[in-house]
This record gives sequence, structure tokens and C-alpha cells, in this order.
Amino acid sequence: MFHFEKEYNLKNKTVELTPLREEHESELFHISNSKEIWRFFTEKGFGRENFRSYIKNALQKREEKVEYPLVIKDLRANKLAGMTRLYDVSNELKNIKIGHTWVGEKFQGTDLNKACKYVLFEFLFDELKFERIGFGVSELNVRSLKAMESVGCKVEGKLRGFLPSEIEGKRIDIILLSLLKNEWEAGVKRELKGKIKAYE
Repeated sequence: MFHFEKEYNLKNKTVELTPLREEHESELFHISNSKEIWRFFTEKGFGRENFRSYIKNALQKREEKVEYPLVIKDLRANKLAGMTRLYDVSNELKNIKIGHTWVGEKFQGTDLNKACKYVLFEFLFDELKFERIGFGVSELNVRSLKAMESVGCKVEGKLRGFLPSEIEGKRIDIILLSLLKNEWEAGVKRELKGKIKAYE
């Protein structure tokens, strides 16, 4: 069972995930201050004031037991690399979602995302016994879609016209993906672990 009050600390050889705290703001701001990182986010995080509000809002969402923000630390570089969140938690139905994920530009294109997802999947499926993890990605965010599929997630549908577009009269679909506990146990865990070891 997932508890918003608990201070979860998740790690493997590559990455460590810990709850977001106010004192993380300064270091996170310096690696997040790129327009490209925030391109597909509905939340505004680019610029000092926007980022301060973003962090404050993330912390408030945990207080309200709506979202659980985690800081991503690259243990090889011994530096904070980005953030992710757990949300839409249903302990009764054993469903949960992972999202709002970003990493700094110098950490992109590495195995950090795979290592991050592995430790989250292991925690949620093996320890907390959730049955389903869901994801949602903008149809325009091709890079994230490929990353999700590379860690074993499957496309299951879309939310049509969910987001506004910069192009007048056009809306953007959200692609829905998921990973099930039986898929994790049947081979995704083994395959993902193998991909991570290839980088060690």
C-alpha cells in the first residue's frame, strides 16, 4: 500500500529517487532552465519565478495527497538530474501513474531514464504489489513515447484533443500507455535489467 506520508528512498547503482524538498529548488533550477525541457508540459517551469511556483505547487500536491514528487539523482555524477511524480494512486484497485518526468539536457540520451523506471517498477510491482502503472504522453513528444516503449510500456489508446496547440483551431492528443504486473514478471523486468547492465 502506498502512503503519501512515508519518505520513500529508492536506488540502484545508477540512480537514487528521494522525495522533493524545498532545498532542492536551487540545484534543480539550474538543470531545468531550458525551454526545450518544458516544451510538452502544461505546467510552466521555465524561468526562475515559474520554477519557484512549480516546486511550490509540487510540494503542495503531496500535502494534499494528490501527487508524490521525487527528485532524480544520477549517482555516477553525484548530481541531481531531474524530477518525476507518482499520482492517481488507487490502493484499492492497485493502480498508479508515473508522470511529470523531466531530466536536464546533459542527462538525456543516457541510460538514466531506464535505470529510473526500473527502480520505480521494482518498487511499485514487487514491493507494493500494484497491478498496473499508467502513463500519458503528448502525441508530439516522440522522444518520450519511444522511451516509454523501450522500457516495456504498451500503447493502449489516446485522449483526443486533450491539450491546446500553438496552432489556432488545433488540439493535441495524449497517448496513453501502461505496464502490467504480469508483463513485468513475464519478461519486462529481465529485459530492462539487461539493457541497464549493458551501460554499466
